[in-house]
Amino acid sequence: MPAVFVHGVPDTHHVWDDVRDHLTRTDVIALALPGFGNPVPEGFTSTKEEYADWIIGRLEEIGSPVDLVGHDWGCVLTSRVASLRPDLVRTWAGGDASISGTDEWHSFAKIWQTPEVGEQWMAEFAPSALSELLQANGVPAQRAEENASRLDATMKDSILRLYRSAVHVWADWEPGLADITSPSLVFWGTDDQIEPVERADAVAKSVKATTVVRLDSGHWTPLQQPRALAAALTRHWESVRA
Repeated sequence: MPAVFVHGVPDTHHVWDDVRDHLTRTDVIALALPGFGNPVPEGFTSTKEEYADWIIGRLEEIGSPVDLVGHDWGCVLTSRVASLRPDLVRTWAGGDASISGTDEWHSFAKIWQTPEVGEQWMAEFAPSALSELLQANGVPAQRAEENASRLDATMKDSILRLYRSAVHVWADWEPGLADITSPSLVFWGTDDQIEPVERADAVAKSVKATTVVRLDSGHWTPLQQPRALAAALTRHWESVRA
């Protein structure tokens, strides 16, 4: 019954490295989404549905219910998985992503969802610019530079495809959140400039979460507050075992 972590955008599975270092459990898997630090399988077009199905496939391979955790897009995707396949999810935790309570995408998403405009933006978006964005949102310089160094053409294309498949993600997926049966935890950065912390309560209500953990960070809680996030997750998992 491992813990399975799913990263967001524009990140890779390494966003969870520091959180994993602060966990006492060793049965931890950080999935690398196709196109984010690894190749895209033949025929994979990087839509939200394909990513959710890909995660389901990985959980089916594990063969027992997992403690599922997602940040940013990982939160969106794992909440969808938990709603579609509650048999695969023992507990769920997610944050820093609006899966309910709004129908308004953030400013970056609107750019990426616009044909030609998104391509031009990505062409000009260098790793150094991503590092600056991360640091402006409170990520330590070293972690920001490491994270940004993994940005490449495959990731940029995957981001555009994912966001363009998700223009109406709330209409498509929000109703299904009522089908989540696993005990749930919501975590959020109090100074999140991309997904305002005020949205945390709406997310918690939609997944029937009993706890909302607000962390002293910006959007990238796994990079900014790994120890506190690891502690919150541990309490969440232990409360279910009790």
